[in-house]
Amino acid sequence: MIPDTSPRLPQDADSLLRLAAQSMFDTFAQTAMGMMVVDRSHRIVWISEGYKRFLPALGHEERDFVGRRVEDVVPNTLMAQVIETGQPILVDLLTNQAGTFLVSRLPLRDAAGQVIGAMGMVLLDHPETTMQPLIGKFSRLQRDLDAARQQLAEHLTRERRPKHTIASFIGASAAAMEVKRQARRVAQTDSTVLLLGETGTGKELLAHAIHAASGRAAKPFVGVNIAAVPDTLLEAEFFGVAAGAYTGADRKGRDGKFRLAHGGTLFLDEIGDMPLPLQAKLLRVLQEQEVEPLGSNQVQHVDVRVIAATSRDLAAMVRAGDFRADLFYRLNVLPIRVPPLRERLADLEALADALADDIARRSGMAHKSLAGDALELLAAQPWPGNIRELRNVIEQASLMTDDLVLGARHFAAVLGLQAPVVAAPPQSAAATAAAPRIAGVKSLPQAVAELEAQAIREALEATGGNKLAASRLLGISRATLYEKLAP
Repeated sequence: MIPDTSPRLPQDADSLLRLAAQSMFDTFAQTAMGMMVVDRSHRIVWISEGYKRFLPALGHEERDFVGRRVEDVVPNTLMAQVIETGQPILVDLLTNQAGTFLVSRLPLRDAAGQVIGAMGMVLLDHPETTMQPLIGKFSRLQRDLDAARQQLAEHLTRERRPKHTIASFIGASAAAMEVKRQARRVAQTDSTVLLLGETGTGKELLAHAIHAASGRAAKPFVGVNIAAVPDTLLEAEFFGVAAGAYTGADRKGRDGKFRLAHGGTLFLDEIGDMPLPLQAKLLRVLQEQEVEPLGSNQVQHVDVRVIAATSRDLAAMVRAGDFRADLFYRLNVLPIRVPPLRERLADLEALADALADDIARRSGMAHKSLAGDALELLAAQPWPGNIRELRNVIEQASLMTDDLVLGARHFAAVLGLQAPVVAAPPQSAAATAAAPRIAGVKSLPQAVAELEAQAIREALEATGGNKLAASRLLGISRATLYEKLAP
């Protein structure tokens, strides 16, 4: 029997794997059109002779590539991604100045399994000729993806357009005019704006207005109320979440508010309620214009103009250690103080009229105007809730009556006040002498009341006592008819 002298495979697993790795590397080196190896720092440590022929088209001489970062030598490469994630990219298309290539990228690991570099291979050059069906399908998919992205961007822009303009800030008082002047001025810049003022003064409306008057008006306006978001979710809300960052996370990841506002304006309401740990991250984003989604190592560039607002005293919070001084200085670039309602009572009538008109439009009721005594009563109130509180009071008074003119008596009930009583002025001797001549003259309210009573009696007689038919004949609601019939 002739002994078998043919080479045998190693019997132990380690030797077998080393042999397989060496054989694969030799095969790739001989069959691939080019190979490159980079270290953990993304620097090129070796490049094959085949790869060198692509370098002139990339603007490099053969002697100046080893030791350089691969991103500086090969545009659009994903070798850094392979090193950072440890995941191979088995088949990909790479396009740059040298052409389009079918490439493969593999991580390199040490004995402990740590990634220490990566190897890239050019499998085919000009794959558009040898792989025409695949390239054609890829091109169609790319065009469809670009179109979908464009439609999504247009939809987001429409959904997140500004709702107010500077003209929406009602008022002609000196205080209101100064706010509008400052708003127009800061709208021409991209610097950060800080809106300071009590709750309900119109800070959010002003943020919309500044965006609408800026060069970013066609881009998204994204607002977030920091006080309304739990502290544990704020980071994800701002910076987004990478795919699979934690159990239950969206498999596709989720963009944060900074990414949604890219190219436009991000409105940070109640910035004084931001927890200290997140303030440092926000400061970095404002300085670097970069965000890093939760659970990701990838940094994303953002182009966002920030408008912040608060009803708190940030300077006092800085002194107390509750707000970072460096973030305060970064936000307080263009401060605008929005005055409270009590400081611009000259605008009360215009504000009340605009609010009543909006309330009528939203509720479907007829517009209701305010009498002079009503405006006097409202002007005497402290308005701690400012314009938001004023709207609430006018809306309550409007809904509680069918009268088209709201007087002081309508607002007294809403404000918890006694109805105003107008004292009769003292009469002179001449007026006393003339009293018999005017005794028979009725007051206007008395005459109106008698006329109403007569009209109601005639309507009831005409309808045979049918109150619903009578109310329709009179042009009032049945509830109003019952109210006027009450003793």
